[in-house]
Amino acid sequence: MIQKILNYFEKKAFGVCEWWGDKLGIKVSNIRLFFIYLSFITFGSSIVIYLVMVFILENKEYFKFRKKKRKSVWDL
Repeated sequence: MIQKILNYFEKKAFGVCEWWGDKLGIKVSNIRLFFIYLSFITFGSSIVIYLVMVFILENKEYFKFRKKKRKSVWDL
Protein backbone atom coordinates (compact mmCIF):
# COMPACT_ATOMS: atom_id res chain seq x y z
CA MET A 1 0.00 0.00 0.00
CA ILE A 2 2.72 2.46 0.97
CA GLN A 3 4.76 1.51 -2.09
CA LYS A 4 1.76 2.24 -4.34
CA ILE A 5 1.41 5.68 -2.76
CA LEU A 6 5.13 6.38 -3.19
CA ASN A 7 5.04 5.28 -6.83
CA TYR A 8 2.02 7.49 -7.49
CA PHE A 9 3.70 10.58 -6.06
CA GLU A 10 6.97 9.87 -7.84
CA LYS A 11 5.15 9.63 -11.17
CA LYS A 12 3.02 12.71 -10.55
CA ALA A 13 5.74 14.84 -8.97
CA PHE A 14 6.74 17.96 -10.78
CA GLY A 15 10.34 16.91 -11.37
CA VAL A 16 12.11 19.71 -9.52
CA CYS A 17 14.14 17.36 -7.36
CA GLU A 18 15.01 15.21 -10.35
CA TRP A 19 16.12 18.27 -12.32
CA TRP A 20 18.33 19.47 -9.44
CA GLY A 21 19.72 15.95 -9.04
CA ASP A 22 20.69 15.80 -12.70
CA LYS A 23 22.27 19.25 -12.62
CA LEU A 24 24.20 18.74 -9.37
CA GLY A 25 24.91 15.02 -9.61
CA ILE A 26 23.17 14.24 -6.31
CA LYS A 27 20.67 11.47 -5.54
CA VAL A 28 17.08 12.58 -5.93
CA SER A 29 16.13 11.02 -2.60
CA ASN A 30 18.70 13.20 -0.79
CA ILE A 31 17.27 16.33 -2.37
CA ARG A 32 13.74 15.32 -1.41
CA LEU A 33 14.87 14.72 2.18
CA PHE A 34 16.52 18.14 2.17
CA PHE A 35 13.23 19.80 1.16
CA ILE A 36 11.33 17.83 3.80
CA TYR A 37 13.75 18.74 6.59
CA LEU A 38 13.93 22.33 5.43
CA SER A 39 10.15 22.61 5.48
CA PHE A 40 10.09 21.41 9.10
CA ILE A 41 12.82 23.83 10.13
CA THR A 42 11.38 26.86 8.33
CA PHE A 43 7.73 26.05 9.08
CA GLY A 44 6.83 25.36 5.45
CA SER A 45 8.44 28.27 3.66
CA SER A 46 10.56 25.88 1.58
CA ILE A 47 7.32 24.59 0.05
CA VAL A 48 6.75 28.06 -1.39
CA ILE A 49 10.27 28.01 -2.86
CA TYR A 50 9.59 24.55 -4.30
CA LEU A 51 6.36 25.73 -5.93
CA VAL A 52 8.15 28.73 -7.46
CA MET A 53 10.74 26.36 -8.93
CA VAL A 54 7.90 24.17 -10.27
CA PHE A 55 6.36 27.18 -11.97
CA ILE A 56 9.68 28.17 -13.54
CA LEU A 57 10.42 24.62 -14.71
CA GLU A 58 6.97 24.19 -16.21
CA ASN A 59 7.23 27.51 -18.05
CA LYS A 60 10.95 27.65 -18.74
CA GLU A 61 10.51 28.33 -22.44
CA TYR A 62 9.04 31.71 -21.52
CA PHE A 63 11.95 32.58 -19.22
CA LYS A 64 14.76 31.90 -21.67
CA PHE A 65 16.26 34.97 -23.19
CA ARG A 66 17.69 34.17 -26.55
CA LYS A 67 20.22 36.59 -27.80
CA LYS A 68 20.87 36.91 -31.48
CA LYS A 69 24.40 36.12 -32.39
CA ARG A 70 26.18 38.98 -34.02
CA LYS A 71 28.33 38.32 -37.01
CA SER A 72 30.66 41.19 -36.29
CA VAL A 73 31.31 43.86 -33.71
CA TRP A 74 29.53 46.47 -35.83
CA ASP A 75 26.20 44.65 -35.95
CA LEU A 76 23.74 46.04 -33.48
